[in-house]
Amino acid sequence: MNRLATCLNDLASRGEKGLIAYLMAGDPSPDATPLLVEAVARAGADIVELGIPFSDPLADGPVIQAAGQRALRSGTTMAGVLSLAARIREKIPVPLVFMTYYNPILRYGPERFVADAARAGADGLIVPDLPVEEAGSLRDLADAAGLALVPLVAPTTPDERIGTIAACARGFIYCVSLTGVTGVRDRLPPEVAEFTARVRRHARLPIALGFGISKPEHVAAVAPLVDAVVVGSALVRMVGENAKEPEILADRLAAFVRALKEPLRNEAGAKP
Repeated sequence: MNRLATCLNDLASRGEKGLIAYLMAGDPSPDATPLLVEAVARAGADIVELGIPFSDPLADGPVIQAAGQRALRSGTTMAGVLSLAARIREKIPVPLVFMTYYNPILRYGPERFVADAARAGADGLIVPDLPVEEAGSLRDLADAAGLALVPLVAPTTPDERIGTIAACARGFIYCVSLTGVTGVRDRLPPEVAEFTARVRRHARLPIALGFGISKPEHVAAVAPLVDAVVVGSALVRMVGENAKEPEILADRLAAFVRALKEPLRNEAGAKP
């Protein structure tokens, strides 16, 4: 059992819901990334999702797209992200999940990427543009290396396909709360409860909900429905707004993460 499964099992045993915090590797600089990841982990993030910058991120909205461009301009590469992950792993025990697209993996070499990711201390992979029908080869490599290949499902995914995806899932199932791309939203769709209930009927693993969740009130609203909540764009926007002051930024991120985590403790064991 890797760190990801252990973390999610421990949260469930305590009746607590998990917080998954997304940050873009290399934003605002490679040197800042370990500091920021350590800050959010120590503030209460149970899992850190580390984005690998890519020039054509089809699932990402403008906030994360801009972060990816900042990271690329700062010289961030796939090899550099793997090196950062190894540095982060020396400092913090929380699970690390890479979020990337298939093109960078293909260019780096899938076997080499999976081996290097595992060696760096990663625990899982999210590849949003890799459909379940084409994921078998990468999933086999990931399984052999002890990495969880985490799939995504959307509100438009039919029940039959949810079942197919759930049967191949590793780690957890990432539920996308809305159609479209990542980004900060004022309100979440009213169909979230029905959608997560549909996924739950097929799931044998924990389910997490992300996309558009940007404040503690959102977290409190969805906590009873899922096992973990993903917050990304709100954190990444804070990085962009405070990029020139990394130490102050780390404190601000930590304070925000503490506020996001609080409803997940308070809602422990709540049922939809």
